[in-house]
Amino acid sequence: MRTPHGAVRGRHEHGIAVFRGIPYAAPPFGPRRFRPPVPPEPWDGVRDAGAFGPTAPKPPYSAAFSQYLSDPVVPGDDCLNLNVWTPQPDPGARLPVLVWLHGGALTRGSSAVPVYDGRAFARDGVVCVSLNHRLGVEGYGLFPDAPANAGLHDQLAALLWVHDSVAAFGGDPDRVTLCGQSAGAISIGALIAAPQAQGLFRRAVLQSGAPEASDRDDVRRMVRRMAARLRIPATAEAFAAVDRDVLLRVQAEAGRLSGPVLGGPAFGIVVDGDLVPRDPLDALAEGDVARDVELLLGWTRDEYRLWLVPGGLLERVDRLGAFAVAVGRARCHCGPDVPRGYRALLPTASTADLVGQMVTDRLLRLPLHRLADARSGSAYVYEFAWPSRLADLGACHALELGFVFDNGEVPESARLAGEGAPRELAREMHGAWVRFATEGDPGWEAWDASHPVRVFGDGEQPYTVYGPRDAHLALWPPGSPEADAPQPDAPETAGPAAERPAAATDGGGTEPRAGAAVLRRLRRPGASRRS
Repeated sequence: MRTPHGAVRGRHEHGIAVFRGIPYAAPPFGPRRFRPPVPPEPWDGVRDAGAFGPTAPKPPYSAAFSQYLSDPVVPGDDCLNLNVWTPQPDPGARLPVLVWLHGGALTRGSSAVPVYDGRAFARDGVVCVSLNHRLGVEGYGLFPDAPANAGLHDQLAALLWVHDSVAAFGGDPDRVTLCGQSAGAISIGALIAAPQAQGLFRRAVLQSGAPEASDRDDVRRMVRRMAARLRIPATAEAFAAVDRDVLLRVQAEAGRLSGPVLGGPAFGIVVDGDLVPRDPLDALAEGDVARDVELLLGWTRDEYRLWLVPGGLLERVDRLGAFAVAVGRARCHCGPDVPRGYRALLPTASTADLVGQMVTDRLLRLPLHRLADARSGSAYVYEFAWPSRLADLGACHALELGFVFDNGEVPESARLAGEGAPRELAREMHGAWVRFATEGDPGWEAWDASHPVRVFGDGEQPYTVYGPRDAHLALWPPGSPEADAPQPDAPETAGPAAERPAAATDGGGTEPRAGAAVLRRLRRPGASRRS
């Protein structure tokens, strides 16, 4: 099979042609570190594409978290690579294409996760492409001497590869659906709004992640925390000189207190005046950007339980009672009327469930509702409600992935779902994603003023309910999901971290000591982070 940079040889597996580890950009190290991606060097002969390529540098999950999620590591520098599953590697096939962006809080994950095997999509007539991109400080560090959002630029480079190359693998470059979960969905929100990505995909699926831009100061705090621990300036040049394993260890330490429920600085996509010219949610909800892109949006019923169950944070939140509600209020930037309203709607809920649902609505359902409202008639909304067979997880974050990929038999799916996940539910959910990628219609009515939501897993058959979250979301003051949009700013002075005052900070970070103490009181080693 020919690509723009050379020929590749894949494998036939279960009647599907599979090509793994195809480079779409050059290794992002050496002089290319912290820089936008560039095309790979062409190769002579035929490159073997039988095994997954190197994964991006990333710290491992904690022991508490890794019992639920797998995150394989493939060593090597050539980590900007992708994989293709196709039923018909023929330029004349013109099959719909689904491009998958993995989750992992932009710090973990890869296309090599077994749950993301794309053969079921190929079996059902969809060319499936998955990709790796830079993560953590390598992909989303904010420096005065390097461009922002390198990992997002990697994703754009992969989409350009798909546009130029997927026809040779049997795909139709005019029928590309971009699909992702959690951080992958957040990335898709930015790509839908990115001027440089217009025309590269026709549809998009956002699973448990909403368009957003991180606060630039929060991202800088992560970089400064790392710089303080490393005793180096907070510059790309200085970071590039640090051993990669040391950098990963320090990155994990610096992000230990960050998470979706508790907040705290974290790596994320920022407004940069270029690829991300403004907050993506504002751009999509208020402007005319990508109005022709059809959307499939949704969440799981108990997203927060994957964030709270590992490491015992669920129990600690319950024990802290009113104090935990106050932390949730601070995380959501809301007054006392919001949790009071949730208590009235959820009178029997535990403190953890009340705070978890409140934070889930603030981070996910409010912005996704806003996006669906702005795309009435061309957006479809779902809720995944099947509870894991493992204790306390419920219908948690990432649980739907084995069903979307119809990979329930993969052992890694059982690590989150437990044994005996219903196959019929997988067929229903996977079939809806196939229909959306193929026809733009997953099989239920598009979003309108009645707010139809397709519920998967709460009964024998999927069903549609109208406005199931409206009463909860009405508790939020108008405009609450839209804090002041972060804007690009002038480069800061690059000096050694030790020159910055540390009297009011904790551990080289930039949060007040009192705030850090709150997070420590809730979190202990091994607690979870957003995936």
